Amino acid sequence: VIGMASTTLRDVAELAGVSIGTASAALNNRPTVSQEARIKVIDAAVALGYPLKEQEELARQTKLSVIGLLLKQDHGRKWEINPFYSQVQLGVTDACNRNKLSIMLGNIEVDASNRPMFWPVMLEDQRIDGLILAGVFLDETVAKIQRRTNIPIVLLDGFSGELALDSVVTDNLGGARQAMSHLFSHGHRKIGLVGWNPESPPSIQDRYLGYVGAMNVRGYELFIEPSVLFRHGGYEGTKRLLARDPEITAIFACNDETGVGVMDAARDLGLRVPEDLSVVGFDDIALPQDVERPITTIHVHKTWMGTMTVSTLIERSRNPEQPKITKVVSTYLVDRDTVKQPGKHQSHGKQEPTQSVMKE
Repeated sequence: VIGMASTTLRDVAELAGVSIGTASAALNNRPTVSQEARIKVIDAAVALGYPLKEQEELARQTKLSVIGLLLKQDHGRKWEINPFYSQVQLGVTDACNRNKLSIMLGNIEVDASNRPMFWPVMLEDQRIDGLILAGVFLDETVAKIQRRTNIPIVLLDGFSGELALDSVVTDNLGGARQAMSHLFSHGHRKIGLVGWNPESPPSIQDRYLGYVGAMNVRGYELFIEPSVLFRHGGYEGTKRLLARDPEITAIFACNDETGVGVMDAARDLGLRVPEDLSVVGFDDIALPQDVERPITTIHVHKTWMGTMTVSTLIERSRNPEQPKITKVVSTYLVDRDTVKQPGKHQSHGKQEPTQSVMKE
């Protein structure tokens, strides 16, 4: 239960899987605790609403009162809960609550060129003292927001090479390398990639580069099928990829939603996961109820990213002249048994698809 007043240090330690002493040392930044253990403890503390002393002290020293969290929404796309950003939002909201900061949530609708269709009320009415932009925005859009608001801004899961703005991002390149290493360790050499296209955002471009670099350094052939980063994109991309290159034994999907589409396509082609086709995703999101099995994936600390972004915004408010900061959050692989040693591989391209029950 988030934010329960009765949460104790023992609760945090149990959730993190460490001793009470280790939990206490991690929360007090003692050098005796490994970074991995500290991340687990902080994640547990954030999830349970346990107060983090460092952030409370920062909040006391800042003039921030109301923080805005702005999510990008593609024009014409049906609005639905995003399983990635909902967890990010949880971290932002919890950190604001613990630091006694108010939060305003909003969406900014953008056109096909990623330009805003309108300005949210929170920006028009100047109601906020700091702003978190979640997702990838054009530099020109962010620059306009800066001119309109003149308040501290932090980019969450986005990055600007031109603007002097702080960012909190995932180690997408490192995560992709972890995914590829897992597939290599199981003997896979003919590995495909779906969920990337030349117009993909920087985070997906990094995952693509992780795939390409890992394959190139071993001298393996690339099997890439450009597709959109949605379930239907993974589905159609996988069918095209396996029809063209039936010798593929595994697929790295650039996010979990795309990975679900990969598994849908495998099923409709009469293939078993992982016996006939191994699959690895990215993000570790909650999957839809109609998904038959969980997917091996790269875990992203989504809640922790939200919490860290609030801390970064507080730091920027306290020290407006400090240099631009980019914080990169590490990842780790979660093995859910969708990867297996390749055996005698059937020719995927000769399979006749069964009736699809794929839904966008």
